[in-house]
Amino acid sequence: MAKSCPICAKGTIVSGGYSNRVRATKFNPTGKNRKYPNLQWAPLPDGSRMKICTKCLKIGKNLKVKVAK
Repeated sequence: MAKSCPICAKGTIVSGGYSNRVRATKFNPTGKNRKYPNLQWAPLPDGSRMKICTKCLKIGKNLKVKVAK
């Protein structure tokens, strides 16, 4: 399963890279980390379910999804 929300297309991002110490002295860089969206199982109106991000779940966008048959 993809690590992105199928409703709003929220996906992964790469964050980090430098600490405050690096900016001060150009020493000891930190690595980059990948952050993933918070995907949760949500019920759909037809009785099935899919993984969507918690922002869409909180708004209730899973209740308005038209399921292709």
